[in-house]
Amino acid sequence: MSDLPAGLPKWIADHVRLYREDPDKAHMWDATMAGGEGLLPTLLLTSTGRKSGEPRPLPLIYKKIGDNYVIIASKGGAPTHPAWYLNLVAEPNCHVQVGRDEMDATARTVSGAEREDLWSQLGEVYPPYHDYQKSAGDREIPVVVLEPK
Repeated sequence: MSDLPAGLPKWIADHVRLYREDPDKAHMWDATMAGGEGLLPTLLLTSTGRKSGEPRPLPLIYKKIGDNYVIIASKGGAPTHPAWYLNLVAEPNCHVQVGRDEMDATARTVSGAEREDLWSQLGEVYPPYHDYQKSAGDREIPVVVLEPK
């Protein structure tokens, strides 16, 4: 898959491949391979590489809230933002696939009370986010809303 960045972990590349081959199966992802528990809803976000200009697909845990999809730029609690988030900051127009449904969307980072509310809701979907924030140090983990066009 030439549109995947070099060095991407195999389990992520396999998830992208599964999303392309069997989106129904890929949508509900077995998180035990990444230290989670059970099945979690995932979408396939395709951002535009800020350096390469190429499409960059990545599966991410999400929660649908209203018509929007909310994702967390946790990078497993690393002290730096994930590349996909930096790509969305540079170019907020993106493509989203949720199961078999595909749409163009615009990404926006939320702050204040909206961030706190959405962070709490995503923490219910994937509780390790709370530990990730602790290990991220001074970095506030971004909460991103994907608004379908």
